[in-house]
Parts: sequence; structure tokens; C-alpha cells
Amino acid sequence: MPFTPLVVIPVYDHQHAIGAVVRGVIDSGLPCLLVDDGSHAGCAQVLDALAAAHAPQVTLLRLPANQGKGGAMLAGFAAAAGRGHSHVLQIDADGQHDPGDIPRFVALARQHPGAVICGIPVYDASVPKARLYGRYATHVWVWINTLSLQIRDSMCGFRVYPLAPVSGLVGEETIGRRMDFDSEILVRLFWREVAVINLPTRVTYPSDGVSHFDVWRDNVRISGMHTRLFFGMLRRAPRLLWRRLRGATPA
Repeated sequence: MPFTPLVVIPVYDHQHAIGAVVRGVIDSGLPCLLVDDGSHAGCAQVLDALAAAHAPQVTLLRLPANQGKGGAMLAGFAAAAGRGHSHVLQIDADGQHDPGDIPRFVALARQHPGAVICGIPVYDASVPKARLYGRYATHVWVWINTLSLQIRDSMCGFRVYPLAPVSGLVGEETIGRRMDFDSEILVRLFWREVAVINLPTRVTYPSDGVSHFDVWRDNVRISGMHTRLFFGMLRRAPRLLWRRLRGATPA
């Protein structure tokens, strides 16, 4: 299958930052799908204008109600598959990722078309220390649930997915639809022997000052996700350990 990536950006009320992100994607030359995850009127109008001004490179998919980041990405995967794309490049709408790095992600995905290319954040001084240190709890759980250190950072939303294994996964299993999405889908793809290749990328905190992370609800949701994955890991442990013993990198 030809290498035909599509940039998918899940958007929920990031009207102040999304324009710069879209301009960066346009500079990369890739087609872009904006998934409006039930944004309010101000953001919805900005998205309409961006799609109209940059058609046909930029298109818009509007969800009737907020689904969460994972729900928006699942809708984006389905749309990408329907359009015949081979890969989806995910980048966040809040401006924390550098669209100038898109060519680096795409080049690595082209070299390794069966792998997930996953960003490793390189932070500047803007990162809140509580968020930075809190990420390590998830890192440790992911390492436990994969019996591997291969996934260096499961929470970075800048990554490239090979669409075929993703479509197979989401057609057979339930994936978290909110802030648990990024980590859960990586672990489940790893369990299916999809390689994860890590790529450092600069991350700032967010340019529009908007974060949709709910400290209570999302931490409870993420804790539940790690618990489910732990019990899933237990029944997969012999196979995961055998992969480690034979020194094989999932591919």
C-alpha cells in the first residue's frame, strides 16, 4: 500500500491556538483533518473558516457532542481509513507541539511503516512541575504493563500510527475515549507486536493557556485504565517475557 499519511487534529475549544497549528501543518504539505469534538460556537466558527480558507488540504469533521480526545481520534481514524490513507499523524490542537517536526515524524514513519512513531517530550521552562512529575507514575505503569521499557513516553500526543493495525485493534477492543486514550492505545498496540519507535520533540505548555485535563476525573480514569491493563498484562506475561528473552523487538 502506498505511504499516504493524513494529519488528524482533535479540537475542543482551542480557537486561539489552532490557527498556528494548522499553518504549520500546511507548511508540511500534508492533508489535514480537523475533528471538531463538540466545540462551542467561537471555536466552531474558527474551524469553519480554516477549512474554507485552506480547502482542499484542510477538511473538517464535526462531532455532534464532545466525545473526548480518544473519541475524536477514533472518529479521525475511521475517516482516514475511509479515505484510503495508510497512516495518521496525530498532533494536539493547543500549540504545545512543534509542527516544524512533522517532516521528521513522517520520514521515520516512511522508513518504518509498520511502527508507531511516538514523540518523547523535550520540555522547556513552561512545563508545570506537578504535571511533569505526575507523568512518571504513568510511565512506570506502562513499563509494568508491557514488561518493557520500549515505550518511553505514552502520554505525548504527537505521533504517527500505521492505520491497518490501529483499525484492527479498535474494531476488536474498547479503547479509552478521553485522556486515557494515548497511553492505552500504545500499550494495546505493543501487545499486538506493533513496534514503537521513540522520537524526541520539543514541547511547550499550551500556547492558548487552555487545558482540558481534569485533575480528579482524568486521574481516576487513568488509574482505572492502568488497573485494567495490568490484569490484561498478567495473562499475556508469558508471551511478553518470551519476547524479551529472545531479544526480539516487536515489529
